[in-house]
Amino acid sequence: MRLLIADDDPQMVRALRITLAAHGYEVIAAPDGAAAITMAAQKHPDLILLDLGMPKLDGIAVIQALRGWTSVPIIVVSGRTGSADKVQALDAGADDFVTKPFQIDELLARLRALSRRVVPEASESSVAFGDVVVDLAARAVTRAGARVHLTPTEWQMLEHLCRHPGALVTRQELLKEIWGSEQVSDSGYLRLYMSQLRKKLEAVPSEPVHLLTEQGMGYRLVL
Repeated sequence: MRLLIADDDPQMVRALRITLAAHGYEVIAAPDGAAAITMAAQKHPDLILLDLGMPKLDGIAVIQALRGWTSVPIIVVSGRTGSADKVQALDAGADDFVTKPFQIDELLARLRALSRRVVPEASESSVAFGDVVVDLAARAVTRAGARVHLTPTEWQMLEHLCRHPGALVTRQELLKEIWGSEQVSDSGYLRLYMSQLRKKLEAVPSEPVHLLTEQGMGYRLVL
């Protein structure tokens, strides 16, 4: 699997290249935002690891440019810890956000999760709530008849909730479903993804009536 690392820190790139190559990834690297876009177009990577603070073009601009023509999974790897940066990256089209410094096992788990394209069960079932229809077979979401774009991670979270309507889905269950391990630290990521889903699917995101939080436990989809 070909992985593009876009980062202007040569030591970080060198360390990741060695580690990821040892786990079977073909690694290519870009030292700035403009080069990242060029290499993505020329090399067609399967996954992209992207820093936010790069010369020539910052990470947000790179994500926006890439999303104009490709849906390749993008993981932002950044030293920025503010939730505003994470939300901005996710809004621009990133699929995940890992904060530096990070544990390599967690990064590998997130890479594995995004590299999986789980084929849904052969079913014509769909789930409806409010003005939203989730077609589980087609992996499609519409709201008031209009198509809603979800990132792969957002889809995994929503799909799992839709397959268990009305039931409490714990944080540990979602972490295992999305990243393949209950040992992966939440670090607020589930809350951020739920916030993104509410923005896209709830009439009033700040006062959700379908995508509910069960404090200290997890989430529940109410039809």
